[in-house]
Order: sequence, then structure tokens, then C-alpha cells
Amino acid sequence: MKNTIIILLLFLLVCSCNENNMQTKNDFIIGSGQLPQLAKDKNNLYLVYGTGDSIMYSQSPDNGNTFSKPLIISVVPDVYSFAMRGPQIAVANNNIILTACTTLGNIFSFYKNKDGAWAQGSRVNDADTVCKEGLMALSADGNNAFAVWLDLRGNKRNKIYGAKSIDGGKTWSKNIFIYASPDSSVCECCKPSVIIKDNNVYVMFRNWLNGNRNLYLIQSTDGGNTFSQAQKLGTGNWKLNGCPMDGGAIALDNGTPETVWRREDKIFNAAPGMPEKEIGEGHNCTIETVNNKNVYAWVENGEVVFVNAKGQKKILGKGSLPVLKALNNKQVMCMWENEKHIHASVIEL
Repeated sequence: MKNTIIILLLFLLVCSCNENNMQTKNDFIIGSGQLPQLAKDKNNLYLVYGTGDSIMYSQSPDNGNTFSKPLIISVVPDVYSFAMRGPQIAVANNNIILTACTTLGNIFSFYKNKDGAWAQGSRVNDADTVCKEGLMALSADGNNAFAVWLDLRGNKRNKIYGAKSIDGGKTWSKNIFIYASPDSSVCECCKPSVIIKDNNVYVMFRNWLNGNRNLYLIQSTDGGNTFSQAQKLGTGNWKLNGCPMDGGAIALDNGTPETVWRREDKIFNAAPGMPEKEIGEGHNCTIETVNNKNVYAWVENGEVVFVNAKGQKKILGKGSLPVLKALNNKQVMCMWENEKHIHASVIEL
């Protein structure tokens, strides 16, 4: 009898560490569309995605348990809404900010003020049709927002440019040169990432240098006016004559950047100046920090997987291009696309 009890206790202990022990609100569909992006303030979770020429928006007042009926913010002819090139969203103090790029290479902005009305802001790029790839990112903190993108101006080779807004997305600054590869171009089909906190702006991008397609991080300490020298992430290299179409993601842990990215078929986590740590296999990886711990999602064998801070893995469903947003210290929302529908799961940590 005593041996039976010990075996039972060991069995329960093993089960408690099993990847299926994580609790989720089952995979549910928000609407028809592609490329979801999330933002959050103290009260609401905000969602933007694309479907055809339409920019779609929905919000949740209860940590992802329910969402408002998706509505069309704007119909923008030839707007990108596929292959990592969808609309972006961020929350400033009083406004929700959206950016969207067209296939002609122009980035448009929209904002929702505290009265609840949507309006179109100024164009983000100050040189015509320079964002042909449509690869961009957006972040906001306080009254400040910062957008980055792949830009062709000058020599018609992709480089990193940015712009800031100090009025909640209504207007955008003169565009700011951030980085150009001394070899030729940055990686042409990988989405950059940006995160702003106080006066710090961090931009991550996949470079193309000496034949290698490695991830680099570059920082501004003056609100994006000037940027330091770009720093390679990790110690290894990926020599590749082509673009992997996989730009990784960035988050902040107590002000320290944490990154996740792919090299070949491996997924790595790295902080600046530290060796990379292999955490899995797959592609389309993303990261969020929750209570000073990293959590991840990526695509593995056609399925979206979530990995918690202990390395436990949970399969969420078939699909691609997952995004994560912390709801509180105990829950994370994961959204992704599958067969042109937006899927979501709430994960209990």
C-alpha cells in the first residue's frame, strides 16, 4: 500500500510538469482576416488585422473573454495584409494608433482619441513610395510613438528608417535614418521590431553583412533622435544566399531587451551582449515578458505552440504568425492566423 501511494504521488508530480498541464481558453475565432496585432492598456485589449483592402479593429474589455464585433477602420486601396505585412497597433496615453502600408510603399496612420472617434493622421514616410516591402513595426509609451520600416530611399536598397509622433499619432516627424548595411542591404523580407520605453528606443532587424543573415539590435537613448552602433545578437552566424522571411521579436524585461529569433530551423533567445540560448525548433517566433519572465510562441510543423518560462510547451492549433500580449501576471493572449481567419487562445500561466 505504501509503495502504491509513492507511485501515485510520483505520477501526479510528473503530470504537473507535463506540457498539457497549462490551461487555455480553447482556440476560438475572432473573424475573417490575416496578420493580427495586439496592444493593451489598463482597461482594454486592442486588436487590428487586415482583410483585403480593409483595416479591421476589435477590442476586449475583459482580458480576452469577449471581443467587440470587428469594424472597418478604413478601406485603403492596395494595403498590405499578408506575409507579415499587416497593419500595426500601439497605445499612447490618450490615443490608439494604427499604421498600415500600401503596395506602392506609403505608410498611413490612424488614431482613436479618448472620445472614441477614428481619424486619419499624417503620412508616416516623408519620401514617396519608399517602403515597397511593406515591412514595418510600431510601439508607443506615454505620449510618444515610434515607427520603423525597411526603406529604399537614396540607393534603392533597403535600410532601416523611423519616425516618431509626440501627439498620439496625429502627426509624424521628419524621417530618421537608423541603419544601412555597409555591404548592400539589410535583409529584404524580414520584418523589423521596435519597442519604446521613456526615452529609450530599441530596434531589432535582420542584417545582411558578410553574407550572413544575423539579427542586430540598435538603441536610442534620446527618444529616437539619434541611434548608437548596431550590435549583433548572439555569437553564431547564418550564412544564407536568400531571405528567411522571419524577423523575430523583442520585449523588455525591467528595461532590458529580450529577443527571440530563428537561425536555420532553431529558435534562440538572447539579451544584448550575451550568448544566444536555443529554446526550440520552428519559425515565426515571438516573445512576451510576464512578471519578469519570458514566454514564447512559434510555429512548429504547421502548428502554433506556446512555451512558458519553464520550457513547457502547449500546442494551440494549426496556423502561422502568432503574436502574444500579457493580460496580467497570470494570463497571456495568443493570436494567430489560419486559413484567413484570426484565432485566439487565453493561456493560464
